[in-house]
This record gives sequence, C-alpha cells and structure tokens, in this order.
Amino acid sequence: MNVPKHTEELLEDLAASLQVPPSRYEAAERSYKSVGEWLHREASRIRMADPNVYIQGSFRLGTAIRPMTEMEDYDVDLVCELSLSKTQLTQARLKELLGDELRSYAKAHGMTEPEEGRRCWTQDYANEAQFHIDTLPALPDAAGQRLIFEQQGFSDEWTDTAIAITDRDDPNFRQVTEDWPHSNPKGYANWFRSRMREVFDARHRALALEARASVEDIPEHRVRTTLQSAIQILKHHRDVMFSERADDKPISIILTTLAAHAYQQEPTISGALYSILEQMDAHIDYSTGIAWIANPTDPGENFADRWQEYPTREGAFREWLDRARRDFTTAAESQNRETASAALEPRLGRILMEAAATHRHSSLSARVVNRAYLLLNPAHRKEPPWTQLLDQGQVRIEKATMQRNGFRPEIFCSGGDPLPKHCGLVYQAETNIQKPFKVYWQAVNTGREAEAANGLRGGFDEGLVTAGKLTKKETTLYTGKHSIECFIVKEGYLAARSGQFIVNIQ
Repeated sequence: MNVPKHTEELLEDLAASLQVPPSRYEAAERSYKSVGEWLHREASRIRMADPNVYIQGSFRLGTAIRPMTEMEDYDVDLVCELSLSKTQLTQARLKELLGDELRSYAKAHGMTEPEEGRRCWTQDYANEAQFHIDTLPALPDAAGQRLIFEQQGFSDEWTDTAIAITDRDDPNFRQVTEDWPHSNPKGYANWFRSRMREVFDARHRALALEARASVEDIPEHRVRTTLQSAIQILKHHRDVMFSERADDKPISIILTTLAAHAYQQEPTISGALYSILEQMDAHIDYSTGIAWIANPTDPGENFADRWQEYPTREGAFREWLDRARRDFTTAAESQNRETASAALEPRLGRILMEAAATHRHSSLSARVVNRAYLLLNPAHRKEPPWTQLLDQGQVRIEKATMQRNGFRPEIFCSGGDPLPKHCGLVYQAETNIQKPFKVYWQAVNTGREAEAANGLRGGFDEGLVTAGKLTKKETTLYTGKHSIECFIVKEGYLAARSGQFIVNIQ
C-alpha cells in the first residue's frame, strides 16, 4: 500500500507515544534482580536449587505498551526456574516453596503479601511504581520436551529452553509425576527475534555506532523494530475496541504470533503494519477442520484452542481485524494528518492521538529524546533520584545560544556541528508544569580531557527560575560529546524531563 508521508509520521508518533519509557524497563529489571538475590540469600529454603529469575512476556519481546492513564499498571511477567526434577516434588510443593520465599521478601521490603493465582504469584508494587509482577514457578524440562517432540514428529529446534510449570487446575497438581504442564518463554522470544533478526541486528549495530559503544553496551530494550512498533499500535487498537468486552478481546499471544509470521522485514512502520494486517489471518491453519494457531516452539499447542469452546472469540478476532483494516486503510487514503488522525481517533482514543500530536510538534520530539539518550549514557551519568510521574506535563529546551568574544550570540541545535572551546553557552527551557516546582539540570561530559580534569560530572544541579525563564549557563571546556538535560520536580516527584540536548565541542 502506498502510504503518504503524513500517515507514516502519524504512525511513527503513535508508536513513540506507546513506548514504555526506559526507566520502566530498568525498574522492572532492578525488581526481578532483587528477587533473584533474595532467593539466593543464605537463609533461602530454595537457594540450593539455584533459582534463576528471568523476564518473559511482552517486556521480553519489546511489545509492551505504555498505559494511557495512571489507573493502569504495567504487567511484568517473570519465571523462577529451579534446578530440580519433576520426580522430586509436586507442582503444589514447588509453588508453595516459591510462595513462602516471596512472602518473606514482601515482608522484609514492607510490601503487601503476594497473591496466589492459577499459575503464578502476583506481587503489587507501590502505587507510584505502576506495575505488578507475576512470578511463575518452573523447572527445566528440555529433555522431556525433546523426547515428546521426537515421538510426535515435531522439530526440537527450540526445546533447549523448555520448562515445566505449575497449574493448580491441572489434575496432577498434587501428584509426583512426569506429566506437568509445560511452556517455553525463552524459546518463543528466540523465535520472535528470529522473525525480525535482520532489522533488529541492523538497528542494534547502528545505535552502538552512534553511541561509539559496543553492541553489548546497548540494552536490547532500547532497540525498536518496525515489527514491535506495529504490534504495539495494533494491541492498543484492540484494547480500545474491546474496552467494554474484555472476555472477547483477542489475546496478545495470537496477535503477536500472527503478526510475526506475516512480517517481511519491512523497514518502515507503515510497511510492517499494512503487511501484517493484510496477511496475518493467512497464517491460521484450518487443515484439521478447526482454527489452529500453533505455538512456534510447541506445534502441539494451539493458541486458538479456546475458540472452539467460545466461538464468539474467533468472531471477535475477525471483527477486530476487519475494523483495523478499514481504520488504517482510511488513514492511508487521507489527504492530510488531520483527517488521518480523525479516522483513527475513535479506535485509538483521544489521549493517544493528543500524545502523538504533541510528540510531532514539540521542538524536541520524543524520538530525538530517545536517540539522544542512546547517544550519551556513560556510566557516570546518574539516574534521577526522584520517583517518576512523567504524565504531569512537559519541559523542553527551547533555545540554546553560544557566545564568543567579539561575536554576536549564535543559536545552535542539539547534535549540531562542533562548537569551539572557551565559549559561553546559555540554555532556556520552558515548561507547562504549574508552579510551585523545582528545576534541576544534569550536565554530562565525556572524553579524555574531561576525565583528566575530573570534569565528567553527571549529577544534578538545582537551577533558578528567573522572570519565568528556566535558564542554565555553561561553557565549552572539553573536546568531545556532551549533554544537558532539564528536570522538573514537583512535590518531590519527577514531573517532566526534557530529554538530552547533545553538544559537540571541537
């Protein structure tokens, strides 16, 4: 489909507005690493089973979407894999052992007690954290799954990471048996990555090159592919459409699997999105007389198995796909961005459309912010010490000027041509956060000269608000790539941040 530039830009802005902020990925990572450390402490009853805690689900796949309101939480899914055998204990005992440790962890950290679900333990974090964690007890099961697959004639390509899991609805839940429910979240993530490997690896290398770092230094959650972005947009479209029909809502694993099958390494979000919408239902297998969407890591598992029990769910999927095709086709055929936005707003919601509009029209767009963050994130750059509530408003560095002796002040832009040394710099930021608030600036320097002079910085300096202006003065002292960022703190919370403004010095 021939997509006009204004629709492509709209889709880019929608995807950027749905992105989970890096701080959320980092907070989730800190949380599950903290749990892992707790399970390995001297007093842990499962320490000798070498508990391995890792992330699964949309956070691992990079397809999680940002909640549009403070009433919604992020869902972070973890696996706790213990080096035990299915012949040593029951599912119930495994779940009980992990539950005891998670309860003691919650008590030691002043948290509410975790709740037991059908398969997982759910731990709610503090309200400002805006996420909860589901931890799934598991045992390694590669050998068992490989044997089953060989007997059934299936490929064992992904079985190295297969696990046995707990499920209290399983008839063998309280019996010692080899017959446990199974899963393979690492295998699925590896398959998903294989469907976008060409684009993912290219973008990963490009980010590393821009940052003058090794690929290993760039966290994978900072790499965004067109497949991931297209899935995020489609998931949000589905969420809004089924906000009043939660039981019929097509499940994410079906959307993600069909989208990954249909994806053909398209380099643009529009190319990926329209290709997926056109082809995704062609990957539903009806050869057995029923709808079959195979788990790529376990062909014997049908992600659409509930469609037979609840036929309205297959109908709901078809209804959603038809609606999405019409909505996004109308957007592609629009004459300008306004009519494209009007076509999508009923199904994507006004909040997201306004966020996308702000993103495109701000002088320092979120895309530039994210690129700048990747460009300059050395180890000495400190993390903001405030709890983040970033939906309160915006702050932007609107103007930056350079003053050389004998010359008029010159305006310069983020990431522009290198500036000469020994010049004065003045940054002006504007915010729509209502007073009272405090303003902080973070200057980060890099390079041998700054390091030799003990001038790397990376901390936070409180600024002043003078005549309604947020102003910061600096000088060009050290050759290299540097940055400045403005933070607005209100009532002790981080209410807005500008994103890094990159300064190159000769």
